[in-house]
Amino acid sequence: MAAGGGREETGREERRGTPRAGGFQHAPLAPPASGPPPLFFRDQARAAVRAPGRGTSGGVGAVRTRNFAGASRSAGRRPPRPEAEMVPLEGSAAGAAPPPDGAAARKQRAFARRKAFSLFVKAKEVPVAARYAPGGEGVRWRCCRQGFEELSGIHRHVALQHGGDVGQRAAAEGSPADSADGTQGHCRGAPEISWALPDTSHVGHDDLTSKVGEVLLYYCYCEVKDPEELCAWQKALCQHLHLTGKVRVASEGINGTVGGSKAATNLYVEAMLSHPLFRDILCQEDFKSSAGGAHCFTDLRVGVFKEIVPMGIDPKIVSYKETGIHLSPQEFHKEVEHYLSQASLGQSDTILLDCRNFYESKIGHFQGCLAPDIRKFSYFPSYVDENLELFKDKRVLMYCTGGIRCERGSAYLRSKAVCREVYQLKGGIHKYLEEFPDGFYRGKLFVFDDRYAICSNEDIISACRYCGELWDQYKLCSSQHCRQLVLACPSCRNKGLTACCPVCQEKELKLTSKASGQILKEECDCTRRRLRVPIEDVSQRTLVAGKN
Repeated sequence: MAAGGGREETGREERRGTPRAGGFQHAPLAPPASGPPPLFFRDQARAAVRAPGRGTSGGVGAVRTRNFAGASRSAGRRPPRPEAEMVPLEGSAAGAAPPPDGAAARKQRAFARRKAFSLFVKAKEVPVAARYAPGGEGVRWRCCRQGFEELSGIHRHVALQHGGDVGQRAAAEGSPADSADGTQGHCRGAPEISWALPDTSHVGHDDLTSKVGEVLLYYCYCEVKDPEELCAWQKALCQHLHLTGKVRVASEGINGTVGGSKAATNLYVEAMLSHPLFRDILCQEDFKSSAGGAHCFTDLRVGVFKEIVPMGIDPKIVSYKETGIHLSPQEFHKEVEHYLSQASLGQSDTILLDCRNFYESKIGHFQGCLAPDIRKFSYFPSYVDENLELFKDKRVLMYCTGGIRCERGSAYLRSKAVCREVYQLKGGIHKYLEEFPDGFYRGKLFVFDDRYAICSNEDIISACRYCGELWDQYKLCSSQHCRQLVLACPSCRNKGLTACCPVCQEKELKLTSKASGQILKEECDCTRRRLRVPIEDVSQRTLVAGKN
């Protein structure tokens, strides 16, 4: 990812970034090997361990400092003070003249060391729940496969065994952040946040990097005051756990799908649930899992965007806070059952709306649904605008893969004030299939990774593009310039029919014969013939409801 400019933290925090070349020339300040730690270490540890009004907060990475994106900051930021005032001098009188530059720098370095030490200790804290598990009684910190009950014990251990780590983190705290032009979709230069990563010392490397694992799908709409910092933490967390996938961060929340070993994904979920920004919002049920692993993605992509799912409407104009009514899988199942029974009699006042793209609904959908023939979710608002008459005075049941597109999609539909009621499937198709694998959803569930689809039933509802035989396994168009997905059965592929249309097939032949490296525009019959925004026939829609 491209690096971007750093920034200054207010209060008692310093500039953050990467250590200067050569690091510190002095040994890191640490408490003595025996006896209780000096007072300043105990004070700093208490400051890091205790959050105001919360006491100790267990969990991976649950550190109540201003380092996390919008975690425990008060509303609004104070303007940064001049650098000479960034670190209050202990014992100095208010209004006293600032010390010489050399003294100020030493004070800053000392503070950075103390802070790095306390944060390192905090990172080794055992989650509250684990302290009361069998064999965990009394253990408050774990490090290097050892358990510690007293603060003085973990302090001595860190001072003796991890002086170098503390020194590196202190160097990062004390040096200016890298500065470079940042672009949307990338994180700025990441601050030193290794102290906020889960401890993996108890997990074997083979377990952490096992190819047998799972893919997680999740999202969380919430206010993120510093998306860049959250992005940097996410990138460091995924790299630390050897996860691949895609994570989008914005001021409106986070949206991610990551793959890795079971041990790695478990630690990832623990870290997310322990993060101060998410621990009161997210729960275990918000993470949808399916069989897979790190191999399901080609790489890791973490970036900051304007929206966590690209609908093309400013989140300030259409907010997730105006979403439709959430229905559990059980409630949604009953609604669909009632809708299908009424639709078969031509008496339904309900629309079962698929919010996904055409290539997703093509291989799997709910019976009786309206599946718009749109290529991107960013076309959905235009689809609604062009088909307002269709939704007039209707009850709308919306669904998508995991629920995220319905959040703002339903908010946009509600903003038009034409529907009688708007509902959405909580957790999306993913959660529905967990409870009703043989329910009203038929076919495969499309997923945005190298698997392309996962299945819960044996139905095949789509066909080969060339011969018409039942087939639902996508492959990318073989033409280099095209990113369309193709349904071509093995028999047709063996005949060389691997492109999405004759235009792409012809372009591929030209490129192969010339071997010129020419880059052609991504355009083919598939996109040229498809209307960007289809207009539904309201009368015909009434006749066919419940039959597909």
